[in-house]
Amino acid sequence: MRRDFTDRDDLVAYLRHEFPSAAAIDPHVSPILGGRRQALGLLQQIQPARYAASRNYLAGAVTHLSPYIRHGVLTLAEVRDFALRRVANPFEALKFITELAWRDYWQRLYTAWGRGIALDREPYKTGHTDYADTLPPDLREARTGLACMDAFSRQLQETGYLHNHARMWMAAYVVHFRRVRWQAGAEWFLQHLLDGDPASNHLSWQWVASTFSHRPYFFNRENLEKYTGGSYCRECPARGHCDFEGTYDELSQRLFPIALDS
Repeated sequence: MRRDFTDRDDLVAYLRHEFPSAAAIDPHVSPILGGRRQALGLLQQIQPARYAASRNYLAGAVTHLSPYIRHGVLTLAEVRDFALRRVANPFEALKFITELAWRDYWQRLYTAWGRGIALDREPYKTGHTDYADTLPPDLREARTGLACMDAFSRQLQETGYLHNHARMWMAAYVVHFRRVRWQAGAEWFLQHLLDGDPASNHLSWQWVASTFSHRPYFFNRENLEKYTGGSYCRECPARGHCDFEGTYDELSQRLFPIALDS
């Protein structure tokens, strides 16, 4: 393959020509830049202590290093060692390093199970068996009428990136609110995420779905509003009557009545 390009537009045009089937699936070009220099620049900016306190907020001190780790531009050990050098006390970097360890754990399971990660590791704990096999078109087309889900769908497809909390919310919406098998959502994510790899992606979806955890993960509007600063809920046409309204007990009764009665 060519390696000499006059600019990024030249590179994009070349890739579209060489991989027309991929370009047909998704015409968007992510604004995220690749390369070792870019990765090292982001690595210099990490704040492990702030990460631990704010990582669940969409505006928190996340690192955006995952695409570079995914494609081998940075190694887990390299990132770990740099994080430890950035703190006075190693415990300040504990949460950050724990997340690196999860990535390593998923990879080890993938090594052991291979294609088995695409199969339900355990039965659903939701009480349901009637899941659709395909993703709803309105989710792909960002027209669910829910400001948060439509924004996440657009961001996923246009940039190849989603904050981890947004990934969890979207996965819970697909599986538990729309009753779609996790595999459909996981494959959709893999089509678009620059940091998507089968191990972290599929096993995280299984964790949300409850096929690789002891209970399903779901959320309510209060949770989403807290960690997004209310940025989606304020302007959402469904505010006050959206799928996520209610306490966790109320949503559990609504989503999983069979499991609760058994």
